[in-house]
Amino acid sequence: MSVQRVLLDSCVPLYALGAASPWREPCRAVLTGLARGDLAAIASTEMIQEVVHHRLRMTTDRATAVLDARDVAALVTVVPFDDAVLQAALDLIARTSTLRGRDAVHAATALCHGVTRVVSVDPAFDGVPGLTRLDPPAHLSDSA
Repeated sequence: MSVQRVLLDSCVPLYALGAASPWREPCRAVLTGLARGDLAAIASTEMIQEVVHHRLRMTTDRATAVLDARDVAALVTVVPFDDAVLQAALDLIARTSTLRGRDAVHAATALCHGVTRVVSVDPAFDGVPGLTRLDPPAHLSDSA
């Protein structure tokens, strides 16, 4: 059995680290799967920045926010947010009706790195040409 390669959307670690919600435990299961090696994920530097930004807002504790971002970065392969990703993100914003800003960067990161699956609770990724969104509860039941 091969390990599934996915793009990890920022909402997954943010729900896993956040307050009680219906998504918290499924998102924690995704992070556990990454830590165990059941799943391999990429993320752009922008996703890690998004995690630290939101954690700073939620905790107001700089040390905790940085530690959370470093912990997330350790679970994924961090890839650059370069000009190719920027141009692909702008193209996605122009061609789709659901993607904006950071979601377009995440989708473009996946596509530029040959990844076709995004683990996310966000339906904005649905219908993006070349991508399939996986809900966190189903992340390991779908094979690559």
